[in-house]
Amino acid sequence: MCKTMLSLTALAAVLAFLPGSPAQAFNKKSFVSNSGNDQSSCVNALNACATFAGALAKTAPGGEIAVLNSGDYGPVLIAHSVSISNDGAGEASILAPPVHGIQILAGAGDVVSLRGIIIDGQGGGGGSGISIGHASGVHVQNCVVRNIQSPGQYGITFVPGANSQLFISDTIIFNNGIDKFTGGIAIQPQGAPSVNVVLDRVHVENNVVGLWVDGRVSPGNGAHVVLRDSVVSGNLNDGIRATSQPSMSPAFILIERTSSVNNGGTGILADGPGATMLLKGNTVARNAAGISAVNGGQLISYGNNAINNNLGPDGVPTSLYSLN
Repeated sequence: MCKTMLSLTALAAVLAFLPGSPAQAFNKKSFVSNSGNDQSSCVNALNACATFAGALAKTAPGGEIAVLNSGDYGPVLIAHSVSISNDGAGEASILAPPVHGIQILAGAGDVVSLRGIIIDGQGGGGGSGISIGHASGVHVQNCVVRNIQSPGQYGITFVPGANSQLFISDTIIFNNGIDKFTGGIAIQPQGAPSVNVVLDRVHVENNVVGLWVDGRVSPGNGAHVVLRDSVVSGNLNDGIRATSQPSMSPAFILIERTSSVNNGGTGILADGPGATMLLKGNTVARNAAGISAVNGGQLISYGNNAINNNLGPDGVPTSLYSLN
């Protein structure tokens, strides 16, 4: 699902932190501007860099890259802790990236934060909008990921091979996908012992698949996902899908106060043993089918969901959860 390609600038950022590299002073805070130059120090507004990759190469682990104004800041490979922040400076974009827009291949203990970034594949792009392979924690806030339409790619792809957490809030992922194996968000642990995901106030709209939590790749503890106060709507295929198969990882989703509506497939689908969803206070309507559990999947309802007015069968949960 992921393809790794390093630009020379990104490669320099990785090599800079390897043992034996020449000593270099790195910024605690770097700046990017649409009038910047990657040969600059990036240390202040007058000496800003032109790209995220250029600024990252000069930013210390745990540091910050701040956006000064609207611009296309190019794709970036992130290999250590960093925050990339746009706090209302205009559209900080990564347009039609030839590889992943933002690729995160950091180490154990590294935390990456992305805020206020727009990634636009413009109907193409060579990779996912945000591809997360390794990091202890990734925070995505107030971002937009749209128009990623390459085979096998998603707006956001999370494929950790070690303990990892992903937090996405106040973000819209739309118009992504080109075939049935592409779409909005894919969560696919690669044998990781512990993967936790929280999606708050996220809109996943007009993709091929909306949200797919897939445990079929390798054995392990699988992904535990919380989706709440969100909207999954207008996707060509299933809105929210969890899949597993025998002897492979489970796929668990708690869905709370979320609407899955107007999707061309099933609004909420649990497919396979170990595919388990808890449903609490949700609305499921106007989908080709409402809710469905197949091949041993489980849909456990708190009894307070509105599941009606679907074009096909509304469906019923496999069991009810009682607080008594």
